[in-house]
Formats: sequence, structure tokens, C-alpha cells
Amino acid sequence: MSGTETLAGRVAPLREHPRLALVAGVVGIDVGLKLAGVWSPLPGGPLGVERLVTLLWNGLVIGLGVGLAGIGLSMTYSILRFANFAHGDYVTTGAFAGWACAWVVAAAGSGQLAGNVGGSLALGRAPDAPSAADLSVSVFGSPLAVVVGLVVAAVGTVVLTLAVDRTVFKPMRDAGGIPLLIASIGVALVIRYLIVFVYGGSSRGLTAEQTRLIVGGVDGRIALVTSRRTLREAQDGAVPVDAFYVELPVVDLGSYSAEVVAVSSAEFGLVVLALGLMYALHVTLQRTKLGTAMRATADNKDLARVTGIPTERVVRATWVIGGGLAGASGYLIALERGTLGFQLGWLLLLLIFAAVILGGIGSIYGAMVGGVLIGFTQSLAVVWIPSSFATAAAFAAMILVLVFRPEGIYGGVSTA
Repeated sequence: MSGTETLAGRVAPLREHPRLALVAGVVGIDVGLKLAGVWSPLPGGPLGVERLVTLLWNGLVIGLGVGLAGIGLSMTYSILRFANFAHGDYVTTGAFAGWACAWVVAAAGSGQLAGNVGGSLALGRAPDAPSAADLSVSVFGSPLAVVVGLVVAAVGTVVLTLAVDRTVFKPMRDAGGIPLLIASIGVALVIRYLIVFVYGGSSRGLTAEQTRLIVGGVDGRIALVTSRRTLREAQDGAVPVDAFYVELPVVDLGSYSAEVVAVSSAEFGLVVLALGLMYALHVTLQRTKLGTAMRATADNKDLARVTGIPTERVVRATWVIGGGLAGASGYLIALERGTLGFQLGWLLLLLIFAAVILGGIGSIYGAMVGGVLIGFTQSLAVVWIPSSFATAAAFAAMILVLVFRPEGIYGGVSTA
């Protein structure tokens, strides 16, 4: 976590490996050929602009969720030098804690809290508990509940990570990375099945129907609407008075009329909040004393201790920041998916590890970039292969990058 990295330094790993650039160039050319509707050497048929935009947006949503979750894992490795397999279950814990609180707040706001506190905390598991539709749980339907849930998700996960560190990891801190890794697997199993004991093993719906913002073309002008019906009526020249319809002042595209991409309020919320949290972490690392201490400890813990840096406080700060971001990411991913199960974090853990390794394990910026690249790869892979193989394609891309650059994209670069 050295603070000497510049923007040019962050771009350098990509510029210094022409073979990676060649692979990216071939993929880019093939996408261009498919967009043009001409023959291309790689498998897959013609590709429409609308589908490409949708795939890119979906990849960004997936990538930011995975990247946000990967930050804490990368920080733990950078400062404590072990791979924390309990990190995925920290993600799950944040999702359950945050959504239990969000349901209680939504129930209070809709007047359905009386007699249903337990059912709301159990996310509708009780027979007489209100459902997500009853509570109108969504970004626009109950924004206060969603925001409060996000805060509780982060805080609740921080409390858990500090408790686990105090009782399990701190006594073993000098034992080395392998014993800590094995202990983290045990912690993961304990957390996972405690969640099953409280919430059960079945998945449940979290949110009511999501509002969608549709970007489309109407007679050559880009327009924003909230329903496909409104878009069709606008294309026919009859926009309802009470419909949301905004035409953007852009260059005339001729007679182009079609839907380009539909963005749900949950997806928009995930992207905005994830970018905001990542930027806040960047400011913390680069412009505060805590960030300086964390970067020094990551570079050389013994030297940091000798120079007077309170390394134990830095370790606690690492758990606080990493745990908070893990809980927030689990909450936001569940918001975007609209469902939640006890294996949420466990199923995401391999993608999180892939993002961290791809970006360069120990690099926070690498985790962010690696997550976005994993998301784009998983989403865009369906252009060439069946969707059932999309996740495998993401891991194949990770392996391909590591063949050319074994340390990862930002590994070996002075980075936070």
C-alpha cells in the first residue's frame, strides 16, 4: 500500500504487456465486426448495439459489486498476510442484517410493524409476516428503509469481524498464514450455519417491483421513460400526459426508434453507492493519517511498528473498513438481485478471489479494477459462448492474464 503510485503508474501494467493488448485488440475487432453484421473469425452471430449496451451495463453492475466485496479481502491479505475464507460469509451477514433492518423500517413506515416485528426481522419467514410487496420495499418505494439497511449492514458486519478477530484471529496472528487460513474456513462454516439456524435454508424475495428507467430512441432522439408502454406510445406519436418522458437534446440519429437499455432503480443504486464508497476509500488511503499508516504497515509491518505507528490500531481499522465494505456489498448485491439466500457470499467467494488475484492480490485498486474486469468478462462472454459457461469464461480470462503477468495487473506496482 505505498503512496508513491501515480495515475501513469496504474496504467503502466497494461501498457507494458503488448500480448494482453493484442488479445484485447482481437476481441475489440471481433465485436466491431459483429456490430457491423459482417463475418468474423470468432464464434457468435451478429451483435446489436442495444444488446451490447445492455451487456456492458450488466457487466458494470456485477463488477462493481464483486470489486466492492473484494476490497476487504485484499486489505486483509495486504496487512495480515492470509487469505480470509470467511470473507464471503461476512458478505452474507451484511446482507441479512441490513435487509432485516430494512424490512422493520419499511413495516414501521407502512403501519404494519405492530405484532410483526419478529416476522419482519425474519424477512417474512413467519406465516403472518408481511411480504416485500406488502411493504413496498424498493429504492423509491421506501428509500429510508433502504438507506438505514445499508448502514446497519455495514455496522453489523464490522461488529462481527471485530469479534471474530478478537476471539479467533488475534490469538493466532503469529502462527502464520496457513493456520489462519484454515481457521477462517472454520469461521465461515460457523457463520453460515448460524444464519441457516436463524433464517432457514430457503431463499426469499426482498424487494417489491423495481422502477426501471428505459433509455431508448424516438424518431432519432434519445429519450428517457419509465415503461416500455410509454416508449411505444412515444414512438407512435402519442405520449400520455402523466407518463415520465424526457427527450435529451442530442444529435439527431435519423429515424432511429428502439429501446437501448433498461436500468432498474436497484442497479442504479448499486452503481452509485459502490462508486461513492470506493471513492471515499481512495480519499481515506491517500489523504488521511490512517491511510498513510495503513500503507506503511502493508509495506513493512515491523518497520512501521519501530517508527511508532500503532500497528494494532491499523489492524482494527483494516477489519472495520474491510468488514464494512463487505457487508455493504452483500446488501447491495442482494438489492440488485431481489433475492437472498444463506449461500450468497459463499457462491460469490470464488469470483471475489478471482477479482483480487486478477488485479494483484494485496492491491486495493487492483481489487476494484479486477472486479470490474471480471464483471465485464462474465457479461460479454455470452456474445461468443452459451450463458451457462459465462462464469467459466471469467476464470479463463483471469488465467489468461496471469499467464502473461503472474503477479496480476497491479501486482508489483506501488499501490494501495
